[in-house]
Amino acid sequence: MSEAPWPLELRVRREDRLLEIDWSDGRRDRLPAEMLRVESPSAEVQGHGGETKKIVAGKRMVAIVGAEAVGNYAVRLIFDDGHDSGLYTWEALRRFGTDQARIFADYLAALEKRGLSR
Repeated sequence: MSEAPWPLELRVRREDRLLEIDWSDGRRDRLPAEMLRVESPSAEVQGHGGETKKIVAGKRMVAIVGAEAVGNYAVRLIFDDGHDSGLYTWEALRRFGTDQARIFADYLAALEKRGLSR
């Protein structure tokens, strides 16, 4: 059984509005701050208990202003809109990188369905 890829370096690219991650298997992901914010693993976005996930609009220009390690399994991202309660595990960040196009397309479709904008 092989080990899951491990993040070697995380870089907040505030001007580019993204989080860049270098993985132990040589992959590099460039994750847009907007996607990370609207897909935050926080209860505020994902819902509390039986609530359904909330669609977060108006975050096209959101930026990451900080990142704090949480043990050896996650990072807490701090956004310039004040959101800072999501803990992004390495597994979740890898999934965001792998499935970025689908995740973002689903988000855009959900916004359109509700008549909301980025």
